[in-house]
Amino acid sequence: MSRTARVERVTKETKVLVEIDLDGTGKADIETGVGFYDHMLHQIARHGGFDLTVHTVGDLEIDAHHTMEDTALALGAAFDQALGDKAGIRRYGSATVPMDEVLVRAAVDLSGRPYVVHDEPALAPYIGPVYPTSMTRHIWESFGQAARVTLHVDVLRAARPGGHPDAHHVVEAQFKAVSRALREATALDPRNAGVVPSTKGAL
Repeated sequence: MSRTARVERVTKETKVLVEIDLDGTGKADIETGVGFYDHMLHQIARHGGFDLTVHTVGDLEIDAHHTMEDTALALGAAFDQALGDKAGIRRYGSATVPMDEVLVRAAVDLSGRPYVVHDEPALAPYIGPVYPTSMTRHIWESFGQAARVTLHVDVLRAARPGGHPDAHHVVEAQFKAVSRALREATALDPRNAGVVPSTKGAL
């Protein structure tokens, strides 16, 4: 069974195309106009093991908000579509990922119920010239809403003693942890073949 999806989202602010194969090899073709965001979406493909295409044209002359939000919404919708009825999946996934001084834990439940909890320290306002660090929470909220998943992302450690958090490391570790958690949750479980992993019979 092919677990793929193609989602197009077009508004007066953005034009987004997302294609995903949950059973891919980590190939990525990504261009949003926000360099650091592209780098983070590459983490989802590589560490999730998903083949991922993301092409976004947005109103960057205003700021990056609409571009990043709408991309996250389309990405979430693609995940939801590719999962189908979710029969045979593991459903739950978690990962704890270190990146130098930073340690992040992510846990996901492909529950059909969108709920996002996000905890990170105060960071420098921007990474690079365009990526506002305040958007990271909104990315997870937008993704979680559209994918219909429960997602918890917690930054457990963020700075060396006496130092300040490295925003690049804090955000990148989050994307890697979420990617690893999604990889586990979307994986097919041979002990649960063809069965929806819920006593309700539906997710």
